[in-house]
Amino acid sequence: MGFVKVVKNKAYFMRYQVKFRRRRECKTDYYARKRLIFQDKNKYKTPKYRFVVRLTNKDIICQIFYADLDHDVCIASAYSHELPRYGLALGLTNYAAAYCTGLLLARRVNMKFGLDYEGQTEVDGELFVVEAEEGSKAPFQALLDVGLKRTTTGARLFGALKGICDGGINVPHNDRRFPGSKKEDGEWTADPEVHRKYIFGGHVSDYMKHLSGEDEEAYNRQFSRYIKAGVDADSLEDLYSKVHDAIRAEPTKARGDLELGCFKTRSAVKTGEPTKKAYNRKKLSIQQRKNRIKQKLTALGIKSLA
Repeated sequence: MGFVKVVKNKAYFMRYQVKFRRRRECKTDYYARKRLIFQDKNKYKTPKYRFVVRLTNKDIICQIFYADLDHDVCIASAYSHELPRYGLALGLTNYAAAYCTGLLLARRVNMKFGLDYEGQTEVDGELFVVEAEEGSKAPFQALLDVGLKRTTTGARLFGALKGICDGGINVPHNDRRFPGSKKEDGEWTADPEVHRKYIFGGHVSDYMKHLSGEDEEAYNRQFSRYIKAGVDADSLEDLYSKVHDAIRAEPTKARGDLELGCFKTRSAVKTGEPTKKAYNRKKLSIQQRKNRIKQKLTALGIKSLA
C-alpha cells in the first residue's frame, strides 16, 4: 500500500472553527455582506443602505435595509403579493412583476423621505440613473444586495433593480446583465428594445401565442387563470402600463377587507369583535364534562351506554 498523507489529523480539528449559523445554512454570504455594510469611521455612523432582493416560489421581496450594531433595520418593503391591489392578479413571480415590485418600493421610499424624484416615467428599457437636482435634496441611494442569487443575464432581480431605478432611487449599476445584453468582441452591448419587452411581459405574450398555435389543450391548461380573468397575449402590455400608473398614483394603498397576506383571503369582513377560539374556552369540571357528553348522546337519540 502506498503512502497516504493524513490531512485532517488532530492538529486540524484542534484549530477548526465552526462557520456562522447562517453561513452553514447557506443563507448569508458574509464575505459580500461585510463589504456592503462596511462604513468609514469618520462618517460617524452614517447608514449605508442596501437594496435587498429575494425570490421565493410564490413571491418577490424587495426591501431597504441598513445595519445597526446588533441587527438590521428595515426602512421600507414591497412584495409582489401586494400587486393585486394595483390591478395585477396573475404572474406575480415573473420579470415584469419584479419590475413592478421594485417600482412600488421606490415610490414608497421617496414618499417616506419627501423626495420629489419621479424617475423614468416613459419606460423604454434604456439605462437610467437618477441624478441630483440642483438646489434640492440628493436622491436616496442604496447598494444592490443579491444575496446568494446567481447574477446571470436576464435574472429577475435585475428587473427589480430596473424598477427601483425608474422609480427615482439611485442604485449604482450598468446595463451588462439586463435582458438582451451580450458580449461581442470583448465589449458589452445592450438592447433596450428587448429589455422593454420583458418589462411589459412581452416574453410571456410570445409564449402564449406560440402555445396557443402549437397546442390548444396545453394553452388552456397552462394559462387557465389568464383565460378566466380575460387576459390574452395582446392585452398584457396595456395591463402592465395601468399597473405602473396605479403604483405611481398611490404607492401606499391599504390592504382590502378580504385580503390576508400572501395568497390568502379572509372568510368574512372583520367586525372588530373578538372571536372565540377552542383553546380559549373556560376549563370544565368533571361533572360538566359528563353532562356535556350526556347532552350529545341525547341529541343522537342514545339514552344509555348499556
